[in-house]
Amino acid sequence: MLQRYDERNADLRYWVNGRLLHRDEPGISPFDSVVQGGDGVWEGLRLYRGAIFGLGAHLARLRRSATALGFGAIPADEEIIAAIRETLKANEMYDGVHVRLTLTRGRKVTSGMDPRLNNEGPTLIVLAEHKAPVYDTGGLTLITAGVRRPGPDVLDPKIHHNNLLNSILAKIEANAAGADDALMLDQRGFVAETNATHLFAVVNGALVTPTTAACPEGITRQTVLDLAAADAIPAAVRDVSLTEMYTADEVFCTGTMGEIAAVTTIDGRVIGTGQVGELTRRIARRYQEYAAFHGERVLEEQSEPVAG
Repeated sequence: MLQRYDERNADLRYWVNGRLLHRDEPGISPFDSVVQGGDGVWEGLRLYRGAIFGLGAHLARLRRSATALGFGAIPADEEIIAAIRETLKANEMYDGVHVRLTLTRGRKVTSGMDPRLNNEGPTLIVLAEHKAPVYDTGGLTLITAGVRRPGPDVLDPKIHHNNLLNSILAKIEANAAGADDALMLDQRGFVAETNATHLFAVVNGALVTPTTAACPEGITRQTVLDLAAADAIPAAVRDVSLTEMYTADEVFCTGTMGEIAAVTTIDGRVIGTGQVGELTRRIARRYQEYAAFHGERVLEEQSEPVAG
């Protein structure tokens, strides 16, 4: 998996606390908490024909995370949605768009980690890009990273925070091994997730996915579980060992930016037939159809730009 630069994003404008700035124009203070210590929370959103799938769930997770970190004056959902809408309009975006939503603790009066140095409210950043789903649908290769996911006694994964060094270190291992991404274990040795997505295994026609003891509560993950229940596909949420992943009939990962993507190799072991499995294809189609027609509308139909 390698994200690529899209020429359509050459002159995009991003939002910072009410200002729309060109992508090359700096808008974040060096005193901002996210610069000082990664002290921020974020969400990834996907725009399908003027609507954002799971917007309410994403904003609720953003609010929970900010509340857990003790942010003051968290913007109302309506204020955040208005900022998203204005950003999309400014960029004439309507479909096939990824939105990176960031809320930081705000600017400090002087450098330091102490939250008492913050004397103004949070910084809201909205970054929207033309971006297709980022994974190769033909099958991903994973390696197991040496770095592990921390538990809630170290850094609670229920906080969807901007300190992503744990994931970046795992991604560096995957890059060095020539893999697409890294599978990460929890502190007990059970599968947690990848450095960027949740994981599912298919065993005898049923879905198995790890608990969220050492990973965030995924919006796409939960949607897959809900769709499986609606389609009478058995699904279990439990501890999953690495061996179970090796020997599964199919494995796939889930995430807003990548949707549903098959995994065909883990640590040199070929998963199932080594091809994208039938249940993975079925769930991917089901998710794409569901997400495209069950989003919260943020733009009117006529906002779609005319093709040139």
